Amino acid sequence: MRKSIFTYAMALALPVVALMTSCEPSALTEGEVLVTSEDQLMKELAEANPEGYDIININTLLQPPYMTEQGNFKSDSSLYRTRSTYKDMELFSIDTLPTNGRGIYIRGRIATDDYGGNFYKTLVIQQVNDWETDGYPTIDQQGLRLSVDMGSASGMYHQGQEIIVRCNGLAIGRYANEPQLCVPTYNNNIYANSYEQKVGWAPGRIPSARFRLATRMIGHPDKSKLVYEVIDLTTLHNNYLSKYQDVKAARLADARLVKITDVHFSCTYDSLGAEKNCNKYDPAVNETLGNPELDQYAATFGPTTGNVGYPQSRYVKDAGDAHKVLIGTSEYAKYAYFYLPAAKYIGTITGVLGYYMDNGKYDPDGGEWSITPCNIGDILPEAQATGANPQWVPVEWKKGTAQPVE
Repeated sequence: MRKSIFTYAMALALPVVALMTSCEPSALTEGEVLVTSEDQLMKELAEANPEGYDIININTLLQPPYMTEQGNFKSDSSLYRTRSTYKDMELFSIDTLPTNGRGIYIRGRIATDDYGGNFYKTLVIQQVNDWETDGYPTIDQQGLRLSVDMGSASGMYHQGQEIIVRCNGLAIGRYANEPQLCVPTYNNNIYANSYEQKVGWAPGRIPSARFRLATRMIGHPDKSKLVYEVIDLTTLHNNYLSKYQDVKAARLADARLVKITDVHFSCTYDSLGAEKNCNKYDPAVNETLGNPELDQYAATFGPTTGNVGYPQSRYVKDAGDAHKVLIGTSEYAKYAYFYLPAAKYIGTITGVLGYYMDNGKYDPDGGEWSITPCNIGDILPEAQATGANPQWVPVEWKKGTAQPVE
């Protein structure tokens, strides 16, 4: 009898086990995510697009008919968020791209990683070839932000990896005037800061499964093929910060890769357009002042915002303090609580040029421009004069320990 019960139980259990195992997704093979040759890529594109396809330049995607000023998503029943409109322009626009018909592709090399925590659910790609001439005196590079709802995206999409993305069924939009590949998202979070200005449609993150379906990796990652414009602050100001007083034209400069030379941190920040000094931490004097957990004006890269979430920014200047630009760091970055280097350290900063314009604020001298590094390794200061420690040594804030004197 006992044997019969056991046999009966096993007969019932086996189909259940089989069902459970059949629901487990199979592991991805290299061939499902990676193409290793140009011939293979062209063959796959031809097979996937019986009506033909176009691989367009990033700057082409940022102009009509793909990206328009008002966007094709706005209507009487589909309003953008309240703070979107500035004069005759939309800062939070959405243009949906056709799902069917001729294939629309962009191709680029991933320029960012999220290991440092400073590019949250965002990839930046750089055009790999056929750069268009758009009046820049040096490099005519093109870059674009991809908003993807994927944690630890660098685990799959490494810095230096070339990808091609089928844009059909997605959208090209502007979030605070920064162009990005996205999907439409509606926000009615009444608990958000200044929520009454944020209700409405805006560019949102592409679901991770949807992005993986649309994306193919080409070859293996090669960071050495990324191209950075090596530039000092004077040239940066003349070529970009002052040149782009035209809000529409500024969009083409967003997401460019730059390496800024001969700069130092001034231990100052931007406060509503006014430059203010950061607060130093000395627990013997004040436990709150300069404490990045409590003080958003602390002398660290990314002190607290009270979980509001906007990137904190600190000014860097050239040797003569003639020009400046903001360096943006998320309060959730791994290096957010590291102290800023002292002004005696002059060095280079590598990152992504950003042009964030929210609620109609605009400073033609560069107040809304910033450079966003991936991690602390993109910040390389050295002392002006040779000493015992000519190379800057990063020091992280520690509660109860006074800020070191440099």
